[in-house]
Amino acid sequence: SLIQEAGCLCVFSVLYFQKNGISNGTLYKKTFIEHFEQAPMYVAVLTFLGFGVGTIFGYLRDFMRAWGLEKRNVATEREQQKDFVPLYQDFENFYTRNLYMRIRDNWNRPICSVPGPQFDLMERVTDDYNWTFRFTGRTIKNVINMGSYNYLGFAETDVNALKTVTIELQKYGTGICSTRQEMGTLDKHVELEKLVAKFLGVEDAMVFGMGFATNSMNIPALVGKGCLILSDELNHTSLVLGARLSGATIRIFKHNNMQSLEKLLRDAIIYGQPRSHRAWRKIIILVEGIYSMEGSIVRLPEIVSLKKKYKAYLYLDEAHSIGAVGATGRGVVEYFGMSPDDVDVLMGTFTKSFGAAGGYIAGKKDLVDFLRTHSHSAVYATSMCPPVAEQIIRAMKCLMGQDGTTQGKVRQLGKNTRYFRRRLHEMGFIIYGNDDSPVVPLLLYMPGKIGAFARRMLEKNIGVVVVGFPATPITESRARFCVSAAHTREMLDTVSTADVLLKLTSDAKEVGRSCVSVILNLNNSFLHLFF
Repeated sequence: SLIQEAGCLCVFSVLYFQKNGISNGTLYKKTFIEHFEQAPMYVAVLTFLGFGVGTIFGYLRDFMRAWGLEKRNVATEREQQKDFVPLYQDFENFYTRNLYMRIRDNWNRPICSVPGPQFDLMERVTDDYNWTFRFTGRTIKNVINMGSYNYLGFAETDVNALKTVTIELQKYGTGICSTRQEMGTLDKHVELEKLVAKFLGVEDAMVFGMGFATNSMNIPALVGKGCLILSDELNHTSLVLGARLSGATIRIFKHNNMQSLEKLLRDAIIYGQPRSHRAWRKIIILVEGIYSMEGSIVRLPEIVSLKKKYKAYLYLDEAHSIGAVGATGRGVVEYFGMSPDDVDVLMGTFTKSFGAAGGYIAGKKDLVDFLRTHSHSAVYATSMCPPVAEQIIRAMKCLMGQDGTTQGKVRQLGKNTRYFRRRLHEMGFIIYGNDDSPVVPLLLYMPGKIGAFARRMLEKNIGVVVVGFPATPITESRARFCVSAAHTREMLDTVSTADVLLKLTSDAKEVGRSCVSVILNLNNSFLHLFF
């Protein structure tokens, strides 16, 4: 592989297996293997060098704009507001106009079909280096969709599959026009909540119309001043926002690091609250089932063991894991063979595996009854529309086998995930995450590759999501593939054998033989990026 030829083979995944596999006590009932290979040192050095070159050229161009040597496309404050305090930090604006704007064409592309395993894109071009776009009127057909969270393939337009959804649309219409606490609770909501509770094996559940708000609006109802939140450093923004809105004290532990978490728990018990040293009213641990940027799975057995040991609460966000892992799609709780009672607050969304919208909170009946009264989403937000509720019911009954089918979608997703990850590993790429995670981050590292990779893949009719700083660490820019049960083996082979991937492989082999060639390529890529 390219890593071997470069002489930089990393054995992190092997060590991780030894620490977290069968040998790790009796907490795990199956092997737990995750890969987080470190890049060779020269890659990190060249990546920092790339950002340095980009920053220098950015300041040069700002100087040219200030003196009228280059057209200023960015919006500027009116003369009357020149003495106002800036609305946003200067470096954020600098980064946006000098780097993001150059690769902006890789995001926000308008889709004009169902986001299934393939979709259609509206073609657009730019005449001013991505400051503005214009549509050509042409549609790019049958692009392989490797970016949507359509894990089980329920994003579809089949008339027979959506028959019940159509019936509910004709019966209820599209909107509720009220909140759950007023006149926005329908029989479909009650039916859905009972089904979710049965699916998860808990006492009760409550559904909400927006997945992001399920976290951000319910966490403040559960904790407040005098409480302590222990949050994984890679938690989603919705969890971060909810924690901040709660007014509770927040402390961060290293990603999936049980030593870091236990130290925070132990210190919280020993020292209590700052200054007063009173005991914390509550200690709650916030984690995700599958982390959407890393493709890693939470080490749930160990976290549950710690939360029981230190009498803390556990809030588990299964936005990406519900439906995607576990023998019957019941998330990481089922994946690890654990009881739902081990988790105090089960949260998930319907926006991914179920091809719909909204989210849920599930657990003890007392918990759900409390949220029905105190949740901001229940009090102020409009209820979930009935056709969406029916789509979730349809998908969930399929997973439960109540519609006469089996759990074939979950098994197919697992097969596709392991096959695609294995292909990329065999080609020598550094892939993050768990072998069973349908989120597959492929590390690109150098910022100049982000735009080039996405554009070249689209030329081959493959739609991918590329991510860079500040959404990822500065040295870990990546392409993020999302595998679906609806992908065929031919589609996955087309992606893994695309010439842009083969080019990356051959380039990396050349790097192992001559680091000078990479420096020349890097300089060329940045000259192209900034001019």
